[in-house]
Amino acid sequence: MPQLDENAPGLAPGAFADAPGAAVPLRAGREDTDTVAAALAFTPGEAGEDAARHDGPPSRAADLPVVPDAAGRVQVAAFDFDGTTIQGNSPVMLVRYLALRGMLRKSVILRILLWAAAYKVRLPQNESWVRGLVFSAFRGEPKARVDAFLARFYHEVIEGRFRPEAVRALREHAEAGHVVVWISASFEPIILEAMRDHYVHYQASTRMRVDAAGDYTDEVEGLPVEGAEKLVALRRLCDAEFGEGGWELGWAYGDHHSDRPLLEAARTPYAVTPDRPLARTARREGWQVLDWDVD
Repeated sequence: MPQLDENAPGLAPGAFADAPGAAVPLRAGREDTDTVAAALAFTPGEAGEDAARHDGPPSRAADLPVVPDAAGRVQVAAFDFDGTTIQGNSPVMLVRYLALRGMLRKSVILRILLWAAAYKVRLPQNESWVRGLVFSAFRGEPKARVDAFLARFYHEVIEGRFRPEAVRALREHAEAGHVVVWISASFEPIILEAMRDHYVHYQASTRMRVDAAGDYTDEVEGLPVEGAEKLVALRRLCDAEFGEGGWELGWAYGDHHSDRPLLEAARTPYAVTPDRPLARTARREGWQVLDWDVD
């Protein structure tokens, strides 16, 4: 999760002092329950729009045939989501969205900013901890209601930020018979909603734990799909779907140096508008660099 803009709307700027460690207990992350309840509520019109969207298939790729190679192996094209498929970072935008609606305490926002400052200078960070901070806004809320809220966030904030070249590449891979997979550190409900509009067969993203009552907690289920975990998650998914040895990672697209393990595993890696460390790796390894920046 890249750095947050300290001066972004809704985020309180502050001195970076008394940085919390991963062991600091998480206190209540919300301003008050009435604010959260109001934010999660749908008007009748919004509820109707949500129902209409979900009457369709889970992905535009759902009905396209998958064409294995001559050896019978499924050919997989894996795409990072934030910074690669879309312009920007969806968890960062979600923090701003929540902050503007009073759904995160200022102290929680400050902790996220502190985490981001350490991330920026590449200090070791607890990826689960910071995602728990973000999801503290939803702790104790029904999964269905939160997922609907995150779908609304996607359509209001993320939907218009797709890189045209990425959209084209997703479609061309799917139409060529390749299995297209999003591998993302973002939250699963956001990625699942995005799949409805795009040519993506599968996804592996960060899933938050749901308790026995069907309410969200602020704990990650397993590990965030970040860095080397992206390749682990992709292998787990594809082995389950196609069998060990039944698939090959033909193409991988990523923008961040943490995407290196995923790109290194692909037959054809693409560095998409890469950060400086990934650009250096791409030059050294002879990987193709794609400029998908949106002016």
